[in-house]
Amino acid sequence: MKKIIYLIVYGIATLVIMGGLRSSKVDSDFDLAAFAELPVQVGGRIKPLDSVARNTLLILSARQKVVTDEGLTLSPIQWFIDLTMRPEVADTYPIFKIEFPDDLGLVGLAEQGQRYYSFNELLPFSEELRRLHGEINPAPELRSPYEKQIADINNGLLRYHQVMHSLHPVGGPERLDRLVDEYQSYLATIQPGMAELRKQQAGEEFDAALLKRFITFADDYLKLSTTAHLRVVPPPPPVDPLEDWKNIGLELLDVMKDDPLSPYVTTYASLTMAYRSGDAEQFNREVSELRERFIADFPDDISRVHYERIFNGLQPFYISMQLYVLIFLAVCISWLRWPRELAKAAFWVLVLAFLIHTFGLLSRMYIQGRPPVTNLYSSAVFVGWGAVLLGIFIEKFFKNGIGAAMASLVGFCTLIIAHHLAMTGDTLEMMRAVLDSNFWLATHVVIITFGYSAIFLAGALAILFVLLGVFSSRLNKDTARSLSAMVYGIICFGTLFSLVGTILGGIWADQSWGRFWGWDPKENGALMIVIMGAIYLHARWGGICKERGLMALAIWGNIITAWSWFGTNMLPVGLHSDGRMDSAYAWLIGFVLAQLVLTATALLPWRFWRSEFGQANNRKEKKRSLIAAENAEA
Repeated sequence: MKKIIYLIVYGIATLVIMGGLRSSKVDSDFDLAAFAELPVQVGGRIKPLDSVARNTLLILSARQKVVTDEGLTLSPIQWFIDLTMRPEVADTYPIFKIEFPDDLGLVGLAEQGQRYYSFNELLPFSEELRRLHGEINPAPELRSPYEKQIADINNGLLRYHQVMHSLHPVGGPERLDRLVDEYQSYLATIQPGMAELRKQQAGEEFDAALLKRFITFADDYLKLSTTAHLRVVPPPPPVDPLEDWKNIGLELLDVMKDDPLSPYVTTYASLTMAYRSGDAEQFNREVSELRERFIADFPDDISRVHYERIFNGLQPFYISMQLYVLIFLAVCISWLRWPRELAKAAFWVLVLAFLIHTFGLLSRMYIQGRPPVTNLYSSAVFVGWGAVLLGIFIEKFFKNGIGAAMASLVGFCTLIIAHHLAMTGDTLEMMRAVLDSNFWLATHVVIITFGYSAIFLAGALAILFVLLGVFSSRLNKDTARSLSAMVYGIICFGTLFSLVGTILGGIWADQSWGRFWGWDPKENGALMIVIMGAIYLHARWGGICKERGLMALAIWGNIITAWSWFGTNMLPVGLHSDGRMDSAYAWLIGFVLAQLVLTATALLPWRFWRSEFGQANNRKEKKRSLIAAENAEA
């Protein structure tokens, strides 16, 4: 029986991993994998087209796939190549997610059960959507849900248009079929056109048709320079590849300054024409040429681009998230049946999930060239990682499944938070100048975030104590003692890290802003965590609180930490504010209310506790009351 249980748990874990690692290779004559690896610059960072496709789809659709009306499922890069090279086809794909289309008041748009709409379906309502967007509150934090939906749709349509025209000028399908000819005609027109323009300015006779042709090119490419989202033309070597790249429009305009036209532009044009004509051999040859050219120009940078594409396909955090669910369920079942076998299997799956989680964390560090925590997304990933690491140590010491269950729960919840934070775009964006310090990111930020991990894990253990004690009969004296020891140890760890991290943050602030402490909201939040930990420790050491009170304090620590982590980012003030976090307000309020209910539950009188531990304390309480009453009578 033991072997069967192990086989079942490990078999499910294997299926989860294999499902996450399933090949992303598309059955196509076109080398889409090589195309997905072509480097571009967005937001000051060099990344593969695969990342651009995935991030854009997350913003527009809140998912990384496209399901066509015919039931076909397209990968991000398949959708991206159609968007940029066959826009007339991509316009039919339902990718714009609208949660509540009926609320928009657009007659004829909403259909029963439909949540995804194509560009062609939204096109008839574009004028009305622009009008509605002009009437919404300009302050994002003050918008109603209706206004936020209007803003999201308009921003999505703008992003769609910008990405669509990243590789070619604005125009119809006929223009894309002759891009190479257009560029050659443009190059041949520049010198004569400039000459005719000078004649016009000098008041001399000029060729109006030739000048008009030249000005038409200039206007089109000027429009393209302000529209194209991607910068696909790197600076010529041997300059730093992180210098500003050009989009195709800027490169075409710079040719008027007698600069040679970059071969990247003409190769992308040939690539587009080959894809549109179905010439896979030519397409693959052009992709290979683009990649080889970049390697020749910047041989030290292609490895990160290649690795990022591989990392995107592996999706380690998604695999870890699924494994954490399996671990939690296995531990819960172990408390009902087969406790030793299931708990042991769950522990080793937890170790495996932690290793996959660690691989994802290290991969992000390599790609970005930064310590693990640089923004809210990475902080969520790291908080979960830290909680799982602490949970492994707890489980190794106590061997009762509690550490594994709570670590997997915190790991899952934080990765869910990270997943929703990823909806805003690139999670590997460049650092702001004031934060551009790997030393302080690796010390202050990592230490303070590790403190978050510990406080949340302690809060989760305290919640388990309360739920088992009040609503079940499983909390006995030994389990209560173990849980109390776990919470105490983790809070000691969390308080120490929060204190050290806060002090290091003050030193960093003194170096950056010339003052150690300025009562900034983020600074206040960090101080509140330290004070909360100190209150818990003094209450325990001084005997001020017993089990219920200490668990209530640990749960309250969740509120303080959540406020320091997310709440301060929602405020419009403060040097640490990341801005535009108003969308998380309702979730934070819901979390706080849930913690308040759990705190009140922890403080229920012992007579309401169903567990053996609660009833034993209830009897002790009654006995003390009787003794006190007898003493009073005496």
